[in-house]
Amino acid sequence: MNKPISLVLVVVGIVLLVLGVIEADSMSSSFSRLFTGEPTDKSIWLLLGGGLATIVGLGGVARGSK
Repeated sequence: MNKPISLVLVVVGIVLLVLGVIEADSMSSSFSRLFTGEPTDKSIWLLLGGGLATIVGLGGVARGSK
C-alpha cells in the first residue's frame, strides 16, 4: 500500500472515531443506553470502522512503499 492511501486511511479513521464519540454522546444513544444498556449501533460501527481504518493506515505508513 502506498503512503498517500495510508495517510488518507489514517485521516478518515480519525474522523470516524471523532464522529463515533460524538454519536455515543448523543441523545438517541443516551436513550438507548437507558433502556438496553448499550449505545446505538451507529456509534459502535463508527468507532469500530474508525479504529480499523486508523490501524490499517498506520500500518501502511509504518511499512512504507516498496
